[in-house]
Amino acid sequence: MNTPTIETQRLILRRFTQDDARALYQILSDEEVNTFLPMFPLKTMEEANAYIQKQYLDTYQEPFGYRYAVCLKTDHIPIGYVQVSSSESHDFGYGLRKDFWHKGIITEAGRAVVEELRNSGMPFITATHDIKNPRSGEVMKKLGMIYQYSYEEQWQPKNIPVTFRMYQLNFDGQNDRVYKKYWEQYPVHFIEDL
Repeated sequence: MNTPTIETQRLILRRFTQDDARALYQILSDEEVNTFLPMFPLKTMEEANAYIQKQYLDTYQEPFGYRYAVCLKTDHIPIGYVQVSSSESHDFGYGLRKDFWHKGIITEAGRAVVEELRNSGMPFITATHDIKNPRSGEVMKKLGMIYQYSYEEQWQPKNIPVTFRMYQLNFDGQNDRVYKKYWEQYPVHFIEDL
């Protein structure tokens, strides 16, 4: 899997290691951070160890995808993550410890990863956010992503109805390309005037 170390003004983006389980637990056990994540909060260090193994260490063996630990240069301890799925959607996702919100950290990390993706030959990325989480949409816009459409989904595993906005950034010059899977999969879909 592609995940070369990247350095920005304030950050080191690198692969997770097993030693990062406690730091990842601090991020993913927080109820408020978890509100808009597609999983339930981690409850124990055993869950954190299993999660880091399955979601990061095992996936580094796959031929495609990017999964970064976002660390401050001062201590190299993960405070967040940025990742791109190996699925056909090339879904771009991120999370950050609450005490680092509103400092531009995910935007800074995201821009560096987007530049890496642009140079990798990846054709495009998508990202979605719950309409109740507009700050996430602002990050997508700052990364150059463009709103395409919205859709309603019974979101799993939380089993709650969510309206998502889907953004996309094309790298290969095919600016009219829109990833339509969510539009086709969910009967309630529409384009908002944002």
